[in-house]
Amino acid sequence: MAECELRQRKKEDEGVKLENNEEINVVEQEQVLRENKPETINDCIQSCVMTNTMPPMVRRYRPVHKIYSAYQNLRKLKGPKHWYAGSNYFNNQASFNFRTNNYRRSKKEDFDSEDDKNIDLSAKIPSGTNKMPYLLETLLSGISERWRNWIIRGIFGWLMIGLFCLLCYGGPLALMIAVLVVQVKCFEEIINIGYSVYRIHGLPWFRSLSWYFLMASNYFFYGESLVDIFAVVVNRTEYLKMLITYHRFVSFSLYIAGLVWFVLSLVRKYYMKQFSLFAWTHVCLLIVVSQSYFIIRNIFEGLIWFIVPVSMIILNDIWAYVFGFFFGRTPLIQVSPKKTWEGFIGGGVATVICGIVISYFLCQYPYFVCPVEYSEKFGKMIIDCEPSPLYTLHEYVLPDFMAHAMNLFGASNKITIYPFMIHAFWMSLFSSIIGPFGGFFASGFKRAFKIKDFGDVIPGHGGIMDRFDCQYLMATFVNVYIYSFVSTPTLQKTVQQVFTLRPEEQLQLFYVLKGSLENRGILNVQ
Repeated sequence: MAECELRQRKKEDEGVKLENNEEINVVEQEQVLRENKPETINDCIQSCVMTNTMPPMVRRYRPVHKIYSAYQNLRKLKGPKHWYAGSNYFNNQASFNFRTNNYRRSKKEDFDSEDDKNIDLSAKIPSGTNKMPYLLETLLSGISERWRNWIIRGIFGWLMIGLFCLLCYGGPLALMIAVLVVQVKCFEEIINIGYSVYRIHGLPWFRSLSWYFLMASNYFFYGESLVDIFAVVVNRTEYLKMLITYHRFVSFSLYIAGLVWFVLSLVRKYYMKQFSLFAWTHVCLLIVVSQSYFIIRNIFEGLIWFIVPVSMIILNDIWAYVFGFFFGRTPLIQVSPKKTWEGFIGGGVATVICGIVISYFLCQYPYFVCPVEYSEKFGKMIIDCEPSPLYTLHEYVLPDFMAHAMNLFGASNKITIYPFMIHAFWMSLFSSIIGPFGGFFASGFKRAFKIKDFGDVIPGHGGIMDRFDCQYLMATFVNVYIYSFVSTPTLQKTVQQVFTLRPEEQLQLFYVLKGSLENRGILNVQ
């Protein structure tokens, strides 16, 4: 047996004898143990290298990574031919390479993988799913957790629906203020997750920069809306006219100032973390601010283009929860384990039906279908117009396969509906099939940081972002749909654009229009 192994066993036996000797006091025993402490693993390995052996007992003293570290230091002295050939722990070179390569690979994975860093923000981000007021908690204390959560979600769900109806009654201004408040709250909830990382590392100016970029983005987007909607008023106010004329340049200057601020705040030790948080802020702006801008644009096309899509998302969420609660058995997607195929399909069918019914009801009232316009006469925004053909009843002939089915029940092969209901059908399909993926995206985002909700503002539901994750995706679709298949030039928009021209350009336009009308015989000049 190798000499180092003999020394190790001898010293171990001596240590055991000393422990069994009751006549030695504690101080003397510790001193003897220190004097008889086995030699370090590096010394043992070095002696084994010289004798070309590696005793099995080494494994009891140090794990593989310690042996590997000592080996790396010793190979510089010994050269490429090592002690592993005679080792009982590393039977051969292949065994040694296998063990040490596995160790190196595991260490690299631990360093590179974000999921292995145990990022858990559940203690820092409050959860609202299981939160409830003290009074309700007392009243529902005797009910099972499953039904208690059902009741809490139902109560606050109806409260949110009532608030939504109240905002719709308040008109476009109330809705725009509500959208702005929701936008700020959603941005705050998402940024708070990044802020938890920021506080860990003490990165400078992250939160201030995030809110600065939010302000600059809102200035740009809402300024664009101001130009389009209130051009007549803006052009009559000198200082506003100057801001509108150079609006994009001012917006760009604000962004550049933020960029310079960020670069000056960089700290060498945290470059990667700071650029990650910089990207985090911009993704938040893309998700929240730009989508809010689309919602505002949809409102000015007519309240029906805001109410119907929002209602579809709300109804799809409600019906999917109801069908999943009572009939859900089959998991739908991994990132959201509670979602089921039964809830997805049942909620989708119910949403299509409810969306068409709501559209039929709203099309009958000019308040919902007329575009929101600024009246120079009254000095305020008004909703008053003659409904366009999109919101008047039309008779359609059903396709042959549907006509045969209707004939079996003695019904006519013609149907009278509002054309908007056709658009509502396609929007309901999107809200039922694609809309939920906004929620799945948010679920995956939360799971990445091991949090249950974005916040605890709404008991039983979570944060504001938990309720609006699908709404932002729907808002973008509706805006794209309007400008692709529905939107047509209007007189007000054209007049507003004319007022933005210089006086000589307006005069030139007048002569061109006058000549065109005369040539077509529409205008007769005596």
